[in-house]
Amino acid sequence: MSANLMISTFKAMAHLPLGVLYVLSDIAAVVLHRVVRYRLGVVRHNLATSFPEKSKRELRRIESRFYHNFTDNFIETLKLLHISDKEMSERMDFVGTEIIDDLMARGRSIVVYFGHFFNWEWAPSISLHTRLKQSDGIVFAQIYRPLRSATFDALMLAIRSRFGSESIDKKTALRRLLMLRKSGTISITGFMSDQHPSHGDPGYITTLMGHPTAVITGTETLARKLDMSVIYWDMEKVSRGHYRITTRLITEKPNDLPEGEITSMYSKMLETTIKRDPSIWLWSHKRWKHKVTPRE
Repeated sequence: MSANLMISTFKAMAHLPLGVLYVLSDIAAVVLHRVVRYRLGVVRHNLATSFPEKSKRELRRIESRFYHNFTDNFIETLKLLHISDKEMSERMDFVGTEIIDDLMARGRSIVVYFGHFFNWEWAPSISLHTRLKQSDGIVFAQIYRPLRSATFDALMLAIRSRFGSESIDKKTALRRLLMLRKSGTISITGFMSDQHPSHGDPGYITTLMGHPTAVITGTETLARKLDMSVIYWDMEKVSRGHYRITTRLITEKPNDLPEGEITSMYSKMLETTIKRDPSIWLWSHKRWKHKVTPRE
């Protein structure tokens, strides 16, 4: 199937009710998990080494739920091509938006620490819940890495801009946010900071889920350079197709904290979210592929 035909199919699927799409997701989860065995070895290794205290039965239960959440994430992302603001507002609950409202009202731009929790693609709907909107001159944005396929990259950009947010290429993030600051524009920008540090970023070495882990430091560095307040988004899957994000303040003024403290606090919050419901994190990602030396 060509890329254009596939995208046309995705757009047609987006018109289906979520109830129908979830039936397709259930089928896809079984195929992906039991037949294709998509990254099954990676998932099992990550779970077993992160939860050595759990029985095999408990781990298999998390594994099964993970694959169902994984395929739900895919169809819910497609649904962004055809979903109303009203339905999205009913499906995404944001707790603690008063923290965001207060910071922005006082002229503070915000860095949002986030992780690959299902469904992260629905998080940009925050613009439906804040007091200040794009019409007030606020820029809602997320940092992203362009896909290799220009066709699919364009599709994902369209999906991620559904609620008016701007996708900023990781390579140009500092320049773009600096430009907004110089123009006096308030922004709130999401960073998925639970991936491998990029080349040139040595990473902050900590322990995450029992693994010595290098955590991205670029997010903290940028927050300090631009004096942006820092929050963490704590994601929960309340029920199928319904999520809650709780805003937790890390610091209003990043330079008031010691170097590395912001990244450390984020890592601890991230682990708390993972442990509460392991099935909603992206276990198929080779997070601990590269060995690092623990901090002394």
